[in-house]
Amino acid sequence: MTLHDAAYRDHACLIVHGPDQAGLVAAVTALITRNKANIVTLDQYSDNPEGGAFFQRVVFHRPELAAALPEIEHDLAQTLEPYSMQWTLSDMSVPKRMAILASTSDHCLLELLWRQRRGELNVTIPMVISNHTNTAEDVRSFGVPFFHVPSQGADKSAAETEIVRMLAGNVDFVVLARYMQILSDDFLTAVGVPVINIHHSFLPAFVGAGPYKKAKERGVKLIGATSHYVTKDLDEGPIIEQDVARVDHSMSAVDLQARGAYVERAVLARAVQWHAEDRVIRHGNQTIVFE
Repeated sequence: MTLHDAAYRDHACLIVHGPDQAGLVAAVTALITRNKANIVTLDQYSDNPEGGAFFQRVVFHRPELAAALPEIEHDLAQTLEPYSMQWTLSDMSVPKRMAILASTSDHCLLELLWRQRRGELNVTIPMVISNHTNTAEDVRSFGVPFFHVPSQGADKSAAETEIVRMLAGNVDFVVLARYMQILSDDFLTAVGVPVINIHHSFLPAFVGAGPYKKAKERGVKLIGATSHYVTKDLDEGPIIEQDVARVDHSMSAVDLQARGAYVERAVLARAVQWHAEDRVIRHGNQTIVFE
């Protein structure tokens, strides 16, 4: 039994969001009480108490949770239907299945593998898929299956079809750990699960190849990284997490890239952790993050 297993046993996470209105909090807490559960944490946010949107994350403990979940879900459906709320309920002792797509850069990939092995990420990793083979030995040293799916030339459809086939029914979300391929709309539709990306936050100021060289030429004083959900609009999906680090004139483009890699690793790891723990609620092109 891992530390996460012990911490999450008989714990459930309830996410509720929809139109803000009187009585919601009371309805949810009363439901949890009558189902013989105890609230552990409760976070909520309203963007406008008069006609705005309401977001809530509740973690509760209920002995013999697995057996009680169907009854709790039935109660939720009946209780929240009059409020027109959307909701999800998950057993926190069941880790989400996370596939990783990577290319040649290994810093984000190895960070996720290391944190998962240490029990810092409540996920399982059924596979790593890469369009290169240089990280295969490192990945397999973590006991994680590695698959090579080449993706060359302008037509990526064959590679995307193969990746979708491998992911289908086997994962709950996908992480692009510096996967240097643009995913098509058809791929995002077919894969059918959230996809999380990491990139340097020079965008849109330093787009294309060699962003750190361009940043050095511009004399930047801050570098950073952004993790976001992938949508059909390139690098414009809802942002989950961002961070920056100070740099100065004495640093070369290589120094900037090394500092940027450190920030990318931390930002992506936090975004993955928050998603895995159901701390992120998507709202249009924004996110509500209960840290």
